[in-house]
Amino acid sequence: MNQQNTTKYGEILYEVRDHVAWVTINRPEVRNAFREQTLDELIDAFRSTRNDPSITCAVVTGAGDKAFSAGGDFFAMKRLNWVNAAHWNDRMLGLAMTIRGLPIPVIAMVNGWCMGGGHELALWCDLVIAADDARFGQTGARVGACPTVGATQYLPRLIGERLAREMIFLCRTFSGEEAARIGLINRAVPKSELRKATEEWCAKFKSLSSQTIRQTKKSLNHESDELYASWQQGMELLAHVWGSEEAMEGMNAFLEKRKPDFQKFRERNRAVVQDYLEGLAADENMAPPKSAKS
Repeated sequence: MNQQNTTKYGEILYEVRDHVAWVTINRPEVRNAFREQTLDELIDAFRSTRNDPSITCAVVTGAGDKAFSAGGDFFAMKRLNWVNAAHWNDRMLGLAMTIRGLPIPVIAMVNGWCMGGGHELALWCDLVIAADDARFGQTGARVGACPTVGATQYLPRLIGERLAREMIFLCRTFSGEEAARIGLINRAVPKSELRKATEEWCAKFKSLSSQTIRQTKKSLNHESDELYASWQQGMELLAHVWGSEEAMEGMNAFLEKRKPDFQKFRERNRAVVQDYLEGLAADENMAPPKSAKS
């Protein structure tokens, strides 16, 4: 029986077809960047799969052929600051934990750009298949954000500490073919074959024990689930980034299609440190000599 069920959302598409849940970020006009509403809808869609044990697996992707997801929507993130950061960060953590906590495998089907928070979304998934010309990367250092909601935790485990630091610090990107070669994803295929190859994986799951997959997914997640404290710390670090001058400079520069000027913040901080050191030197020179009896 070819089961089909569609639920209406505003910023994602959700459909259960032939026992597979297909979740699509439907914001191609912004390269499927997500905002608060998008995250809420993704959480709701993934959680709803728990109500139908006949679903064998879930697939998440992006609408169109330009992007899986470019990450967080800058217009949404520019509203954030240290006070209201939890409204965004808790949603990110909620989506990550929902995907990791599902008893079914979740596949990221990556088409086009998979950057920043969009790449972290792929990292949360159990399997990743991509078009060979897809592009994976972490852009936080370029736009003044911190990839501490999955990237700093998982990348070193997947591709090694050195390459992870290069990817995060220097914003190095990888094609789908390169990503498969270094172990960042499972498989890369020609773009024209991406949907078919993903459906073949889904069909394979139907022949496998859902009980075994449920139990072994929990076991496979055990060690990395112990990184939950790191997620919490990472979100608090990110809370101090939101609304900062450097973060605003990075996002504004991206939107204005210019290079960000981060050096001015280093120079300003240098002046602050110099003032502090000069103050210490003055205090030491002004201090009265210690009594021999003291």
